[in-house]
Amino acid sequence: MIIVAGYLRVAAGDRDTVIARSRTAVELARRAPGNHDFVVAADPLDPTRVNVYERWADRASLTAFRGEGPDDDLQSLIVSASVDEFDVLPTPR
Repeated sequence: MIIVAGYLRVAAGDRDTVIARSRTAVELARRAPGNHDFVVAADPLDPTRVNVYERWADRASLTAFRGEGPDDDLQSLIVSASVDEFDVLPTPR
């Protein structure tokens, strides 16, 4: 399993725009093969922070969905990013 988690920094006035422009990606990701969860959400305390969380069955599913990442319009609104990917092994039950 692959977990992608972290946050984006945007100008305070751009946060709602980033969330709105991410909606289609969230909808597509949640229908994508191998996706278990995908969210882009406003941080409740920091008006310049957008939290991201993704959970994928495997790297192939993530790579197939991701393509080349955000389009240029969305990328231009991101000031910085701190997002990491984690390979997670399931815990035996």
